[in-house]
Amino acid sequence: MIQTEHLSKIFRTEEVETRALSDITLHVAEGEFVAIMGPSGCGKSTLLNILGLLDTPTSGRYLLAGTDVSGFRESERTRLRKGVIGFVFQSFNLIDELNVRENIELPLLYMGIKPAGRRQKVDEAMERMQIAHRVNHFPRQLSGGQQQRVAIARAVVANPRLIFADEPTGNLDSKNGLEVMNLLTGLNKAGTTIVMVTHSQHDAGFASRVINLFDGQLVAETVL
Repeated sequence: MIQTEHLSKIFRTEEVETRALSDITLHVAEGEFVAIMGPSGCGKSTLLNILGLLDTPTSGRYLLAGTDVSGFRESERTRLRKGVIGFVFQSFNLIDELNVRENIELPLLYMGIKPAGRRQKVDEAMERMQIAHRVNHFPRQLSGGQQQRVAIARAVVANPRLIFADEPTGNLDSKNGLEVMNLLTGLNKAGTTIVMVTHSQHDAGFASRVINLFDGQLVAETVL
């Protein structure tokens, strides 16, 4: 599903050059649940952004479902993201002015799906994430755990093959965090490939494999 070969990322300004990733070679099979761990500043989120087609590598190759996407233009990456990838972030990234239904259906609007099709898919996603009873509520009326359920429903509403999660329990207490991890595990068991960045050893324990980064380099892999 995911394959990188000697992937590197360098951020440059007029005076400074920062190597965020160096020679990353990894493979994520379809249906895997992989956690990426490491100290702050080690390159975890940079790697996730490249894998999620939000950024491009400076050098090396990235193959997604067999297609080399390393040099894709932004328009090409955007088109591929819409059909294949869902995102879950620590900060939820919900739009305050939209209710639960409207937040969840955003990816379907971008894909041009007609209203009847959007309603059915949103209803299914809300039931799956156990948030249907909050359909007309706005983000400010929801708990942190409920907001993350909405964010996950938005991520899965278009039935993506891949979900990228960046610290998905970082803003939650232990109870809500456990519920969110159980939801992600359920999606993985249903066949969705998940790649998750986390600082939490507890959350990483839900994955089938843990990749450790340090100073932009892959230093260890552990199969759980």
